[in-house]
Parts: sequence; structure tokens; C-alpha cells
Amino acid sequence: MRRHLLKRVLQMVPTFLGITALTFLAAQLSPGDPLQLDPESVGSQAAAQQALDSFKQRHGLDQPMAVQYARWVGKVVTLDFGRSLHDHRLVSDRLAEALPRTLLLASLALLLAFGLAIPLGVQGALREGSAPARFVSGGLFALYAMPSFWVAVMALLLFSSPRFLGWLPFQGLVSDGFETLSFGAKGFDLCAHLVLPVLCLAYPTLSVVAVQVRSAMRTALGQDFVRAARARGIPERRVIYGHALRNSLLPLTTLLGLTLPTLVGGSVVVERVFGIPGMGLLAFDAIANRDYPVVMGVATVIALVTMLSVLAADVLYVFADPRVRVGDSA
Repeated sequence: MRRHLLKRVLQMVPTFLGITALTFLAAQLSPGDPLQLDPESVGSQAAAQQALDSFKQRHGLDQPMAVQYARWVGKVVTLDFGRSLHDHRLVSDRLAEALPRTLLLASLALLLAFGLAIPLGVQGALREGSAPARFVSGGLFALYAMPSFWVAVMALLLFSSPRFLGWLPFQGLVSDGFETLSFGAKGFDLCAHLVLPVLCLAYPTLSVVAVQVRSAMRTALGQDFVRAARARGIPERRVIYGHALRNSLLPLTTLLGLTLPTLVGGSVVVERVFGIPGMGLLAFDAIANRDYPVVMGVATVIALVTMLSVLAADVLYVFADPRVRVGDSA
């Protein structure tokens, strides 16, 4: 187990370098120039050129790309992501503000998606061919086919617009004057703001996981160990949930490790539509402003979340399936 864990941790190093190097190259070669957006570049041509040269030298943008990337890696080791080219704030401060909001959305969406997908998948496998099962299957397919930005906009119009229902807040994570509210009112206000973003972030994962659980359950119900359990007179409920479902959830361990970083990285649309200042909105604004340090900071955080989630899934799989431990120790 220790050798397996050490091997996976060492494999994360070249993976991290590869991801960040490709992101750095794409950012540098993308159309546009961040200096064109800087207020120092306004003025006469000579003054503008002098300001540009000074700006490049101050931020190390006059160096070759390989040198810039090497310097960036050296700073990241000490958790120094540099300063934003747009507002000159520390990138680490902006990440520290945005990451908890995105993790809150992603965690709630993950719990909601898996919490609904597992029972839906089980019932779909048990009642395969029935009218309710076909209806649920068609609904899951329709949900997965709907673009998230369209669903988010429609949800805003229906549930937040005063011209329709107007039940939920329109934008942001909290209301104005949130600090003056009581503890219970703060919780209610936060929950009201989270309902639509979490639902819009969760439904694609819900569709994928439910289909995966249904397929795995159908396979498990036809296995010899299920037939043997029924032949021994074990109650049907225990056969389904204690034997078939338990073995069907093993592949979901890997899927769980990939879903959280997908939600974190895929929150751009949801956070943009609902005006939530998280990692998605930060990445969107940084790309629009050609703010390379912030883009690299966001890419680094998402890469680390992805690799740590996959590593955690591998560890959980080892504990969930004893055969993996036997194979590793051999």
C-alpha cells in the first residue's frame, strides 16, 4: 500500500509539470496582449512604449518563455503565484477568496447528484422495462442533453424573475446586508442563493452516475454470487443492497474521484450566469483580461484538485476491494 501510494505521488510531479507547461504555452500564444489593457499604455507613443518596456521588465515578460516558466515553477513551490496584471493584487489572495465558494458549490452538487443517482439507478435496474423506468431513463437522457447555460438562464427566468415565480434570489451568493442578519436568517439566505446554482451544476453528473449505477446493478444482479445469496434464503432487500449494490458501487469510486474536479473546473458557466465570484468566474475574467498569472493560478489549483481527487479515489478503491491490496503486495 505504501509503495503504491508513493508511486502515485511521484507520478503526480510530471503530470503537474505537463499540465502547467501546456497551460503556460497556450496562455502565451493566445491572441491579444495583456499590456494593451493596462492603463499605463495610454498616452503618447513614446511614453506608451517606455511604459510597456518598463512593465515587461518588472513582470519578467521580456524573458524567453522557457525562462518565464522556470521562474514561475520556482515561485509556485513557495506558493507564490505572483500578482495579477489587471488589478495588481496577489494571485494567492484572489484564489483564497474564490476557491471556498467553488468548493462549496461543487461539494453540494456532488452530494446531491450521487444521493439521487444511486437510488434512481438501483430502481432502474430492478424495474427495467417498466413504464416508470423508461420515463426516468428518458428524463435522465433529456437532462444530460440540455446545455447548462440554457438551463441556468431558464431557471433564473422562471424562479428568480419577478415576472414569473420570483421565489429565489437573482445573483450572488448572499444578499446585501448579509452581515446584519441573524444566524438563522444568514443560513436561510445562503441556502436560497445556493438552490439554483447547485441544481444546475449537479444535473449532468446525476445523469451520468444514474446510468452507471443502473448498468452496474444489471450486471451484478445476473452474477453467480447474487443467485447463490438468493438460494441460501437471504432476504431480497439484503441481496440487493448488501450484495449487488455493494459490488456495483466499486466502479463509482473512480468516477467519484473524477467528478469533483470536473465540477470545480466546469463551474465557469454556472458562476458566470449566477454572478458567484468563484473559481469559474475568476478564470473567465482572467482569460478575458489576458491576466496570465491568474490564469496559471486557476489552472494550478484545478490540476492539484484533480490529481488529489484521483489519488484519494485510488486509496478508497484499495480499501473497498481487498483484491487490489493482494495484487499490490504481491
